[in-house]
Amino acid sequence: MAPNMTEEEAARQKAIDDWLPITASRNAKWWYSAFHNVTAMVGAGVLSLPYAMGPGVTVLILSWVITFYTLWQMVEMHEMVPGKRFDRYHELGQHAFGEKLGLWIVVPQQLVVEISTDIVYMVTGGKSLKKFHDIVCPNCKSIRTTYFIMIFASVHFVLSHLPNFNSISGISLAAAVMSLTYSTIAWTASAAKGVQPDVDYGYTAKSAVGITFNVFTALGDVAFAYAGHNVVLEIQATIPSTPEKPSKGPMWRGVVVAYIVVAICYFPVGLVGYWMFGNSVEDNILLTLEKPGWLIAAANMFVVIHVIGSYQIYAIPVFDMMETFLVKKLKFKPSFTLRFITRNVYVAFTMMVGIIIPFFGGLLGFFGGLVLAPTTYYLPCIMWLIIYKPKPFSITWMANWICIVLGVALMIVAPIGGLRTIILSAKEYELFS
Repeated sequence: MAPNMTEEEAARQKAIDDWLPITASRNAKWWYSAFHNVTAMVGAGVLSLPYAMGPGVTVLILSWVITFYTLWQMVEMHEMVPGKRFDRYHELGQHAFGEKLGLWIVVPQQLVVEISTDIVYMVTGGKSLKKFHDIVCPNCKSIRTTYFIMIFASVHFVLSHLPNFNSISGISLAAAVMSLTYSTIAWTASAAKGVQPDVDYGYTAKSAVGITFNVFTALGDVAFAYAGHNVVLEIQATIPSTPEKPSKGPMWRGVVVAYIVVAICYFPVGLVGYWMFGNSVEDNILLTLEKPGWLIAAANMFVVIHVIGSYQIYAIPVFDMMETFLVKKLKFKPSFTLRFITRNVYVAFTMMVGIIIPFFGGLLGFFGGLVLAPTTYYLPCIMWLIIYKPKPFSITWMANWICIVLGVALMIVAPIGGLRTIILSAKEYELFS
């Protein structure tokens, strides 16, 4: 209980915390951490990796190492203060940067990450449903992607009312299994097709400017493939903790398993896909693969199941922020009606934006650099340096500064390529005509 808080206020605060999604349940097991993290990281990004492999092989491997390190930092910092848990990313930011500054640094970026990721997953789910439909029923009347995005969204108008992370654990487990399954299908089907006769490993663009933009876009695609940091503290908040057995033990065990699965998914898909198709591969490799039809149809349906889980993983922290603001700042009473309205409004918003901007590849590159680079690559390092103050030029100090420099560079260059792709895609969709 806070020093100036009465017993009545403390009871009300506890009732609110027991209602809010992040702090409502703390009985998760370590394997919950594993499949929640797999579901958070492996998703839309893995399908774009072959498209990014021209300039992206080194970046893919380097990003795996850097984000593994920064994720370890986040897990360690969750309970750095004895008796206190930083259950949300912004709470850790407030501890590092100060109450007000930390809020302004972390919350806008985290919200943009989570909302933009959900928008991209709306588009991915809709396009994968359309691909499934077109393969299963090639002679049927063509249906616009817009309607498939609406079908995908209809699932979330139901699932979004599950209250917290533990309540979606079954969905998250199914999503994690699906990610491993469709990733395996993607690279084995690519390998079965063999190296294409006219394969070209050069850049699709021929001018120096075009090549530069392609490289920038590829960097954003790879950055998007490592987005789990934005929900890691919220996932760790669901794991029980005692002074003898802090939550970082089971959480880290789950993270290690998750990163092994991520490597199994990412590296074969990216490398084999690019090896077989070169620069002709599309920004979603399943769109490049046509045969065997039944296998590619199944893979696309697996993608749909997976991004259903991924959408929920990123939506819950947003729900938590909205509901916290409504009940703590605006003094609304915690209720089913409040939750029903706010969550339906959020799903409708992400659906509408996904319908208006259905540019999968461009969205990955743009958001990957603009918002995922700070929260994934260098914000954890900056907070670590502020809080732990390692000795200048020590190994820890240098490792953190290397991550910071690379993360800032990624944030600057990747959105430029992504924005160009969005503009070109918009012209293709005749939005500017």
